[in-house]
Amino acid sequence: MGRRARSRRLQQQQQQRRRPEDAEVGAEGSGKRNDAGWEGGYPEIVKENKLFEHYYQELKIVPEGEWDQFMEALREPLPATLRITGYKSHAKEILHCLKSKYFKELEDLEVDGQKVEVPQPLSWYPEELAWHTNLSRKILRKSPQLEKFHQFLVSETESGNISRQEAVSMIPPLLLNAHPHHKILDMCAAPGSKTTQLIEMLHADMNVPFPEGFVIANDVDNKRCYLLVHQAKRLSSPCIMVVNHDASCIPRLMIDVNGRKEVLFYDRILCDVPCSGDGTMRKNIDVWKKWTTLNSLQLHGLQLRIATRGAEQLVEGGRMVYSTCSLNPIEDEAVIASLLEKSEGALELADVSSELPGLKWMPGLTQWKVMTKDGQWFAEWDEVPHSRHTQIRPTMFPPKDSEKLQAMHLERCLRILPHHQNTGGFFVAVLVKKSSMPWNKRPPKLQGESAKPRDSVQSNPAGPMVEKAEGPAELERKLVTGIGDAEIIERTEDLENNGNKKDGVCGPPPSKKMKLFGFKEDPFVFIPEDDPLFPPIQKFYALDPSFPRMNLLTRTTEGKKRQLYMVSKELRNVLLNNSERMKVINTGIKVWCRNNSGEEFDCAFRLAQEGIYTLYPFINSRIITVSLEDVKILLTQENPFLRKLSSETYSQAKDLAKGSVVLKYEPDPTKPDTLQCPIVLCGWRGKASIRTFVPKNERLHYLRMMGLEVLAEKRKEGTAMTDESAASSGPPEDEVGTDQSAEQAASPDAASMGSDSAGAALPR
Repeated sequence: MGRRARSRRLQQQQQQRRRPEDAEVGAEGSGKRNDAGWEGGYPEIVKENKLFEHYYQELKIVPEGEWDQFMEALREPLPATLRITGYKSHAKEILHCLKSKYFKELEDLEVDGQKVEVPQPLSWYPEELAWHTNLSRKILRKSPQLEKFHQFLVSETESGNISRQEAVSMIPPLLLNAHPHHKILDMCAAPGSKTTQLIEMLHADMNVPFPEGFVIANDVDNKRCYLLVHQAKRLSSPCIMVVNHDASCIPRLMIDVNGRKEVLFYDRILCDVPCSGDGTMRKNIDVWKKWTTLNSLQLHGLQLRIATRGAEQLVEGGRMVYSTCSLNPIEDEAVIASLLEKSEGALELADVSSELPGLKWMPGLTQWKVMTKDGQWFAEWDEVPHSRHTQIRPTMFPPKDSEKLQAMHLERCLRILPHHQNTGGFFVAVLVKKSSMPWNKRPPKLQGESAKPRDSVQSNPAGPMVEKAEGPAELERKLVTGIGDAEIIERTEDLENNGNKKDGVCGPPPSKKMKLFGFKEDPFVFIPEDDPLFPPIQKFYALDPSFPRMNLLTRTTEGKKRQLYMVSKELRNVLLNNSERMKVINTGIKVWCRNNSGEEFDCAFRLAQEGIYTLYPFINSRIITVSLEDVKILLTQENPFLRKLSSETYSQAKDLAKGSVVLKYEPDPTKPDTLQCPIVLCGWRGKASIRTFVPKNERLHYLRMMGLEVLAEKRKEGTAMTDESAASSGPPEDEVGTDQSAEQAASPDAASMGSDSAGAALPR
């Protein structure tokens, strides 16, 4: 045993032998210790850092006379902010529910002696869809008076109807100005709050199930990619793909355009780079004691490489937003200035001063200096001693040429200061691409290379895709200045065509073992045209001839297909043409699940709630129109008998064969006091009853929208009893038992229900 181990064991033995009276003294002293600045056993972090103050005062990032307010704001906890997801038709209903019910309950409320301010809309966010309050997250979680409001936030967040997102984090997607037809790349996407905003923008028109655009969300951290998947899944979009790459060398993708492979250039790119995070001091208080200029100096190179890679993949006329949650010009203006300089006019800063009226911001700096962690300043690269050249680089300094500097218009960058609108600190710059980057412009062909264009490459309709970040990506890393996009396409095609491909299989074999760089994902397998699995589904649900069956995929090459997923045709194109280039973590939404006892019915697959809003426009059969009262019964009772539902619903359902059904509620515009958004639910028609397959949080969401509040104590027991249903009595026990036994034969078992059955066991 080593000396340190012996010492540790000795300390443990001494603690175990401690006398009881010592323990009592310790217990008494704990109160004093709390008074002395301890909380929960941890010392309170002192919110001071002299080097931080010295650095930013010298750089003059804060206007004259506002320094004290700036520091005071940094020491205050960050207010809680929430955003209502704008693309769902339920957004207005949630806003109405918040205003009329939850915000009213917060009026005249005091928590720990502090008056609770009623949440206010963010003045610069469109349509009152973002709100902030002086309540910190800690108070929201722990205060009994706010328990109902907190439960509402947690449940609606899980359903994807609300995002609890920092105010300044909402700015980059708004400035990206994305539209439904745009191809969007989010380079450093995790944890995913900005990605969800971008998905909402794609689905601005809810009547279009498959927008032309898509979002490819990337993150270098494999584990954080799964957090990203969780966030994106809440929005149930067929137009999102999560990939796992180093953003600074994210591979160039190919797409098939009329039988010819072309490079995929993005219309919009969000480049929210890793940063030192000194703008987040209000929520990440560790930054106070850990802050040093070394963090910025170390990150500058990576940030510049990521921004450069983004600019390369942007289409001409496209827009890229570069953002950090740092106030440091080394991570902000220095990166932008260096990128503009090496773009030689291909990029320019856009003037977005009028795009978010109501937002307060400071213009970007045009002059700054570099400071080492020891407090030594350098105004120019020439002043930096040779010994510091590995730590400090020329790109960290502003351009010397005043004309060049003026032409960059660095004042068009936006710096958000915490004390101006009670937010975190943030930096945003919006770049527009005017022409190809200088090193991507095509020169004359090198001697010896073929001058003839290649024959068109006809992509197999069920071609392949996804996994290793080598092959063509490796080829591209070796590209030197002077090789144009056409050469990249030709060499990539050669490399791909030499590989072994399996029709319709996109990715590696199903072996989900943890590797050095994360899990090895299951493949993406598109359903072939002649697959016998599809005709029974098409017949059972009377699918419209326009249904894009080619976009259906599974995640297995062998055995029974248990889940069917759906992607947009544009993402299918990306998947099929990039098998050796991309490591895809997740894409597509689940639209059908196999019933274990499905062979007894006309169709082996039931509908999945996750994809019902995408699938519903194509379904022409097995649709039951229900009333608002029917919806309440279906969501609060487990297996209600058909005769419990309205006569109109009963007449539609009584002649239907057993199996999956769509339950549709259409709002009545002549009754404005009732729920004014349509609801589509997946259900199961049993022998004598109907049940819904809706995840628990989604059930609670619909009940809230109908004015029914879930009782907290009942919910903890795993039921979803409402104020109304608690008062009313359920059917006799023997009747329920009979109904359930009949249902067991008809309905799919729990194993095949997936997440849709979560919370299905509701009170009778």
